Amino acid sequence: MADQPGNDLNFPDPAEFSKNMAKIASQSQRLVTEFLKNQTEDSATGDADPLNIGGAFLDMTAKMMADPTRLVEAQMGLWQDYLELWQKTTQRMLGQEVDPHVSPERGDRRFRDSAWDENQIFDFIKQSYLLTARWLQSTVSDVEGMDGKSKQKVEFYTRQFVDAMAPSNFVMTNPEVLRSTFDSNGENLVNGLNNMLSDLERGKGQLAIKMTDLDAFTLGENVAVTPGKVVYQNELMQLIQYTPTTKQVYKRPLLIAPPWINKFYILDLRQDNSFIKWAVDHGYTVFVISWVNPDEKLSNKTFEDYMQEGILAALDAIELATGEKNVTAIGYCLAGTLMAATLAYMAAIGDDRIKAVTYFAAQVDFSEAGELTVFVDEEQIKSLENRMEKSGYLEGSAMATTFNMLRANDLIWSFVVNNYLLGKDPFPFDLLYWNQDATRMPAAMHSYYLRNMYQKNLLSAPDGLELGGEKIDLRRIKTPTYILASKEDHIAPWPSAFKATGLYSGPVRFVLSGSGHIAGVINPPAAKKYQHWINEKKKTYKTPDDWFADAEEHPGSWWEDWDAWLAKKSGKKVPARVPGDGKLDVIEDAPGSYVKIQAMD
Repeated sequence: MADQPGNDLNFPDPAEFSKNMAKIASQSQRLVTEFLKNQTEDSATGDADPLNIGGAFLDMTAKMMADPTRLVEAQMGLWQDYLELWQKTTQRMLGQEVDPHVSPERGDRRFRDSAWDENQIFDFIKQSYLLTARWLQSTVSDVEGMDGKSKQKVEFYTRQFVDAMAPSNFVMTNPEVLRSTFDSNGENLVNGLNNMLSDLERGKGQLAIKMTDLDAFTLGENVAVTPGKVVYQNELMQLIQYTPTTKQVYKRPLLIAPPWINKFYILDLRQDNSFIKWAVDHGYTVFVISWVNPDEKLSNKTFEDYMQEGILAALDAIELATGEKNVTAIGYCLAGTLMAATLAYMAAIGDDRIKAVTYFAAQVDFSEAGELTVFVDEEQIKSLENRMEKSGYLEGSAMATTFNMLRANDLIWSFVVNNYLLGKDPFPFDLLYWNQDATRMPAAMHSYYLRNMYQKNLLSAPDGLELGGEKIDLRRIKTPTYILASKEDHIAPWPSAFKATGLYSGPVRFVLSGSGHIAGVINPPAAKKYQHWINEKKKTYKTPDDWFADAEEHPGSWWEDWDAWLAKKSGKKVPARVPGDGKLDVIEDAPGSYVKIQAMD
């Protein structure tokens, strides 16, 4: 093994290595003590399986045992794969050139260290894992007779298990970690345990994995820096009006409603990728809702309150600030769901102030809402409601963990390796700073949202919901609509977002962006990244696949297409409006104080 390529391990200094192993033992004891100390309250609930995973896997086991022949065939297939892998490994040890039996998927960064390919032992470990992972997932997926929800849950948690068991996540089977351990005499593991202890303390007993340097960013200084003023506020939100950069602006202001699952400055991270700045520079009078990070005092705030005190209150404030009654609007993710519900309510009462609407990565029909539905069966919602009853809200870290599990290798295990095994500090990264700046969810609102949208799918049903005393129906919405979905979106899958095209009565332009829930939206034209698809054919499509088959791919960002669409619906040009010149006084500078309230304050 010493002569094999990719094996550049140096034998550690025995004295230094022993000293560091003693430190690790001491730190490990403290780590276990701290962890157990903080589990008492959780254990007292008596809810051993709040996610109801056991029931789903029990159902799967029963179905598998009902057809043992298929299980035997699957096991034989696995043994055949192992035999072929061993034969190829033997040939390689004898100096022959052979192609790998199985390779990681494109973009899998777990095995990018050269030793995974160059060192025969690590290559065998890698391929053995990939074969086993593929076999386990396909075997689970092929089980027949399970109901859809249980099958989805089993497949999801099988993938979580497979991701967790990757050899890259363990010291002795990760060549990069082994190399670092030998080179540093184990100092990397000491640093890693210190990082883990720090994360446990910051998470108050829960492991809050640090994804970036949290001290590298300050709101208003190096993120969320587009100039503007807070011109209105209430219990739920502050309304920011941004300072114009053009002498003339479109007559109709633009209202942006971001999701309150996260904070608004995803749209204003840096000057070169800020959607807010880009819209201001293109002549729009931009108003953005900055939602408060709610505490127990706001636990009874409902979905309807977010409509009344959020979007509708913002419309009233914009008229006072600019004298303009009519606006255009954007709803992102959860706020897109709220925006659609609000437009249906406005249609019911004859309010047509929103003259054009854009949805970013938003769902209104939740019948195919993707893997997030794994978390919304009755058992889990009841467990969640019991947790929220104690505090009055869902802690932001709980939502963040849920979203991170959808991309566990990128958003969980890569940081476990970097922070805990390699003992490194994470890099400063504004997007991950935003991702960790989690927000709480009021108990009443969150329960309503999960039950009525994800579980019952009532928003898409005619008169399925009542808001403000009115039965609402999305089919009454005649507002010109621009729907932006992202092809790799794990949170709002694009086929789910596409379903809205068959619900609204007004004209709809559907555009599909490359990448995912964030990068597909935050993609400035100057970056020249990804691509987008547009279908100009005047046809009605029943399925997203049919739409995509007729769509044309365009390089780069969709922002300019959206600008061309919205400009025609924004009225003539008028002199630019400066915050504070209307009937609303300036309260404070952007980004305001609400956005600075952190979940752990």
